Order: sequence, then C-alpha cells, then structure tokens
Amino acid sequence: MQLNMIQIILVVIVSFLAGMEGILDEFHFHQPVVACTLIGLVTGQLVPCMILGGSLQMIALGWANIGAAVAPDVALASVASAIILVLGGDFGAKGRASALAIAVPLAVAGLLLTILVRTITTGIVHIMDAAAKEGSFRKIDMWQYIAISLQGLRIAIPAALILAIGAGPVSSMLKAMPSWLTDGLALGGGMVVAVGYAMVINMMASREVWPFFAIGFVLATIKSLTLIGLGAIGLAMAMIYLALSKNGGGSGSGSGGSGETNTGDPVGDIIDDY
Repeated sequence: MQLNMIQIILVVIVSFLAGMEGILDEFHFHQPVVACTLIGLVTGQLVPCMILGGSLQMIALGWANIGAAVAPDVALASVASAIILVLGGDFGAKGRASALAIAVPLAVAGLLLTILVRTITTGIVHIMDAAAKEGSFRKIDMWQYIAISLQGLRIAIPAALILAIGAGPVSSMLKAMPSWLTDGLALGGGMVVAVGYAMVINMMASREVWPFFAIGFVLATIKSLTLIGLGAIGLAMAMIYLALSKNGGGSGSGSGGSGETNTGDPVGDIIDDY
C-alpha cells in the first residue's frame, strides 16, 4: 500500500509522540494499542492496526523495567510493526502474524537507541545543572525540550527510514518469507503473548484472586458471552466482594467465641477456615 505525503507526515508525528510518551508516560501514545490504532487511523487501515495493537499489547504486558534492566522498546515495536503491516498490504492473519513477529526483535534492537539517547541526555542534565547555578530558567526549559525531543526522534527517525524504503521492498520482503518461517514466527509470537500474560498473572497472583481467575477463565470459554457481558459479570463480582469485605469485620476479633477470625477478606477467611 502506497502512502501519500500527508499520511507519511502524520505517521512520523505519531511516531514522534510515541517516543516522547515512552518517557513522559502521560497520554500513553507509546502503548501498542494506542500507537498502532493511531497509525491505522491516519493510514486508513484502522481495524487491522487495532487488532495488531491489541495482540502486541498482550506481549508488552510482561515488559517492565526492573532495576538496571531496561525493558524492550515497546514504542518502536508498535510503530514499526504497524508501518510494516500497512506497507505490506496483507491485512489478513498472515500479514498480522508477520508484523507481530518482526515487532519483537525490533523492540530488542530499540534498546540500543534507548541507551544512546539516555547517554546523551546524561550530558544534558549536567548542562541543566550549570544553567540552574546561573539561575537561567529559560536555558533549563530549552534543554528540557531538547532532551524530550531526542526521545521523540528515537522513534521518528526509524519510522521515517521504514517509510523511505517504501511499500514495494517491504511487501516483497514479506512475500519472500517462506511459509515455514511465517508459521514459526506466528507460533512464537503466540507463545510470547502467553508468556507475557503469565508474567502478569504471576505478579498479581494471590490466594484471594485465584478463584476469580478460575471463574473468568471458565466464563471466557462460553462463546455466546460478549465482552460487555463478561465486563458486567466482573463488575458485579467486584461489588459483591467489596460488600462482603465490609461486612466481614476488620481486625481479627473473634466471632461468637468460636475462635474464628475475620480479616476483612471474605475469600481468604473461607480458605483459612477450609
């Protein structure tokens, strides 16, 4: 698919905003479901890009900065995979699988750009310290804008390079990939989604939430239930849980002299009693 000049400019702007939001984290333009949707909106391929963003978002759920370990660059993965999907012209399951599979190594490669920009901004911090000693707020603001702009360029420049390559080479590259490779990448991408979701569950898992997870897992297998229906059931269960928590007592007082303890967590109390 060929993009006109206005679409190219809008894609670069979205990429720039996604790069800045990777640091600012205010409007979440760097999140896959947002970045891919915006690129789909400006290129006229909203639905395929939304599906791609949702799939990539499931992978990114397990990506987090831990200590000195920096997570893969989700902004670059989102922008680059959406652009490749649009330029490739294959908006079916195979095209989305190929773009999704390419997104993961791009996210890892984006760490090099992240390290480079953060190294540069370390020097900018010292310049801002010198400006603070001079009492020049104008210089501080100027260098702050420059540092944030570098984060935007970190994504905008690779996006512009992919757009400069054009639809022809990108489409030819995707079509040249053999079926065993695309199928393997699709399988690997699906496994990465499962691993990312499992990491989130592992962080949130407790004996209080496991029953709700089991109930939600079973309800999700009922095909006649829509997302609205599942959301309504989840909301109702949360309200029931909160009501039971309020009525369960608070701080370990005995109940009827039987030695039972109310901790304020009804599910936990039931499990303890059991």
